[in-house]
Amino acid sequence: MASAPSPSPVSIAVQFVLTGIVWGSSFLFIAIALTGMTPAQVAGGRLLFGALALGAIVAIRRERLPRDRRAWGHLCVLGFSFCVVPFLLFAWAEQHVSSGLASIFNATTPIMTAIMAWAVFRVERLELGQLLGIAVGIAGVVVIIAPGAVADVGDSTIAQLALLGATACYGFSLAYMRRFLGDTGLSGIAFAFGYIGPAAAFMVLLSPVILAEPMRLDLPVVASIVALGVLGTGIAYVWNQNTLRAWGPTRASTVTYITPVVGVALGILILGERISWNEPVGAAVVFLGILLVQQRLRLPRRAHA
Repeated sequence: MASAPSPSPVSIAVQFVLTGIVWGSSFLFIAIALTGMTPAQVAGGRLLFGALALGAIVAIRRERLPRDRRAWGHLCVLGFSFCVVPFLLFAWAEQHVSSGLASIFNATTPIMTAIMAWAVFRVERLELGQLLGIAVGIAGVVVIIAPGAVADVGDSTIAQLALLGATACYGFSLAYMRRFLGDTGLSGIAFAFGYIGPAAAFMVLLSPVILAEPMRLDLPVVASIVALGVLGTGIAYVWNQNTLRAWGPTRASTVTYITPVVGVALGILILGERISWNEPVGAAVVFLGILLVQQRLRLPRRAHA
């Protein structure tokens, strides 16, 4: 059977931009969905629709799924650390902070990943410039959090710490994948379904508790939760995998720079959110840290005797 033709460079570029737009829009979708649903309902609905979308793609493409229990055990761990816990934290936090600020904190994921891969799982050695990047990224987070925390350690500050907890989960999960699931032989789509499916199943099992709270399912709420699941956790992942295979992980990871710009812009334009001076300044410092961690900026080398 002839192999499918490779996507054109223009097609890959379009999919890359669309991925950034969809993932950046996810924070708007969460904010709208929260007007009629609890955080647990938002997280559960997101996982359910994401699993249905990816499951349909896996079935249509007849993708191979893992067969050994060890792989499924690791995928179930990812279901909690990469989906259930961070999705709950993001949804809870957006009750107390703007969607734009949540998207800015999401950009700390590469820094969290570097910390976990280096300090926890020992799958990566960091150079001095990368360690400096981690320190710079932490300084950027302090710039974002500190002014509000000094004024009043309230729900907003706790919510921002919850957002950092969510990105720490992402960092843990990405390093965990590299440590334990680097040789599954699965396609990216089947791999994603392998952990999103169990996460959705877990939330379905908890549905008697989750659905005990009433929901107000008007059109904006339903449209947001469907878009959050089908697009943000389903189709956008396919686009991201295509970009990853065409460009490699380093270039594909630059989608990190698109999502907060989209998230902040949509929060201002659609939800009427406002940003404080420290949020864009702190975001810029975080981005500088990411550039150092990903070695897109390097420290000048000194001549050795």
